[in-house]
Amino acid sequence: MFKQSLAAALVAVGLAACGSVTRGTSELIAFTSEPPGAAVATTTSRYCTTTPCSLDVPRSEEFDVTFTKPGFQPQTVPVRTKLAGAGAAGFAGNVLAGGVIGMGVDAYTGAAMDHTPNPVAVTLVPDALPSAERTRRRRGRPGV
Repeated sequence: MFKQSLAAALVAVGLAACGSVTRGTSELIAFTSEPPGAAVATTTSRYCTTTPCSLDVPRSEEFDVTFTKPGFQPQTVPVRTKLAGAGAAGFAGNVLAGGVIGMGVDAYTGAAMDHTPNPVAVTLVPDALPSAERTRRRRGRPGV
């Protein structure tokens, strides 16, 4: 009876420890812009036609994302990976369960990682100042 309980506990710990099982190998990343309605393109060939939107991205994937909208300057944001608290616990749990293979799988798939920033949010800057601002600055008066 004791051996069966111990075996069941080890299997449970092993499964709970493996980040690939508990967290998955991909992560949903949200993209927002102010004003909304910008197109989103990543350096890994993933796209959203208008913000706000979300993309399911492999946890091991790092990329740059560019927001574009007519009348506004494009903005690029680097999205990187970092070891997550829950991911680190799952990765370390592999050691306790004797899961060298699980550690290798988590490292390869990035299951122990999270993307940062998430959500990715930008405030777009207009291409040009409104016509009233241009007129004021031409006359040498400071903006109000």
